[in-house]
Amino acid sequence: MVLNETLKKAIKLFPKKQAIVCGEKRWTYQEFGDRINRLSHSLRIFGIKRNDKVAILHPNCHTFLEAYYAIPQVGAISVPINYRLSPKEIAFILRDSESRILIADSMFKNQVGVVREEIRGIEKILWTGEVKGIQGAMDLNYEEVLGQAESSPLPAPSIDSEDIAQIYYTSGTTGRPKGVMLSHKNVATHALSTIAEIHLTDRDVWIHVAPLFHLADAWATWAVTWVGGTHVLVRDFDAKVVLETIQREKVTLTNLIPTMLNLMVNHPDVGKFDYQSLRVLLSGGAPIAPEVVRKIVETFKCDYIQTYGMTETSPYLTLSLLKDPLKKLSSEDQLRFKSKTGREFIGVELKVVNDHGEEVKMDEKEVGEIIVKGDIVTKGYWKLPEETKKSIKDGWLYTGDMAVIDEEGYVTIVDRKKDMILTGGENVYSTEVENVLYMHPAILECAVVGIPDLKWGEAVKGIVVLKPGQKATEQDIIQFCKDKIAHYKAPKSIDFIEGLPRTGSGKIHKKGLRDRYWEGYEKKVH
Repeated sequence: MVLNETLKKAIKLFPKKQAIVCGEKRWTYQEFGDRINRLSHSLRIFGIKRNDKVAILHPNCHTFLEAYYAIPQVGAISVPINYRLSPKEIAFILRDSESRILIADSMFKNQVGVVREEIRGIEKILWTGEVKGIQGAMDLNYEEVLGQAESSPLPAPSIDSEDIAQIYYTSGTTGRPKGVMLSHKNVATHALSTIAEIHLTDRDVWIHVAPLFHLADAWATWAVTWVGGTHVLVRDFDAKVVLETIQREKVTLTNLIPTMLNLMVNHPDVGKFDYQSLRVLLSGGAPIAPEVVRKIVETFKCDYIQTYGMTETSPYLTLSLLKDPLKKLSSEDQLRFKSKTGREFIGVELKVVNDHGEEVKMDEKEVGEIIVKGDIVTKGYWKLPEETKKSIKDGWLYTGDMAVIDEEGYVTIVDRKKDMILTGGENVYSTEVENVLYMHPAILECAVVGIPDLKWGEAVKGIVVLKPGQKATEQDIIQFCKDKIAHYKAPKSIDFIEGLPRTGSGKIHKKGLRDRYWEGYEKKVH
């Protein structure tokens, strides 16, 4: 089973069905397939063959979907790149992955320009958008290249399900970025599993809002196409634009980063649009506060599913889908389960284990690490066998995520191992404190980190963004937390800022916040 089969099936069964909505551009599956074939023929003319790498540096656009499909049609491997990385980081990924072709939006010409000498392995750059001022033997206009190529189907490449389909680079928060290798089997199995779990059909309209270089959204490329659904693309996240597009295009579902959902439900115009087409909203990529889940359900009046996963697992590991007996619970109890990280995904085996490798009690109290295995789990990291051995032991991937599990088999992540705060000998899980902060009526966004403290070792620090027009004092917020959780868990201090830093995928960049405090402390110490 290879990914090329998903597009082949859609063109066969739904040739005249609308496949793509990207700004003013709309294409049927047959028209979309023709464009993909043209790109595949072009890549073949450029000498791209089985196992060669083609990198993609692009915001959400039909071009990204075309690349995702055209590259495997010649047996090559996609390398999606986080476009918010620095030029040096982009150059490192291009070199490390051994990419030969780069497909890039012209908005990134400056980033690419300053590292041209460092990316000598790149033979051609296919630029989309405005290409004036870009000159060189390797620089080509994407649309001109497609216009000169054939649209006929290509012969099937000599690849199988174990071949690498994509290499996604992690953010490198613990060192150099690591390339996660995902096989055709990994990605196709995940796509089939999502079709089964969330009942995707040709009636579905998926809006790509989270970045396509990140698996929070990219997995839908294959699943939605396989069933003949419609892809709607939003170039950049803007809460109002997303809300308008849901109404205009009659979107039925999507997966959004929690920060995006939080900004949408708190947008002043959220009540002005019609969301009747929505059947379910999924969130993933980071934990979400139960209070935000409550607002999502109240605002959009559709089903809600929390998801959890990793780049290494294609990505889903759990879904907060309710088992049938749980649907008989009260609305409040159902919401409690929907707000959990979820039960294991159909394509994976999951355990929560203690330091001795023993499964923790299903009592929602004992904390352990989530470990997983299955056909959606990566075989390892590109050119990093030692890193692979550290993460995958006896066939089990150790996620580094700490969680509890209840008697129904639903897990709740309490923190990343590295984000857990040790204060006065007590473990404090930052997500628990954040969930309380999100209940405060004046707080729009927040993050909790451990900062150095001479007395306690680490102290709990809250960093908050207030809603427009709202006011709150440091002591007010601290007391609010003390009224709801143990005093040692409550923040010792609160910083007010105008906006929280984001990672490339749109998640709150907690490591960057934490590093600011520790770097200042280390300078004082040394």
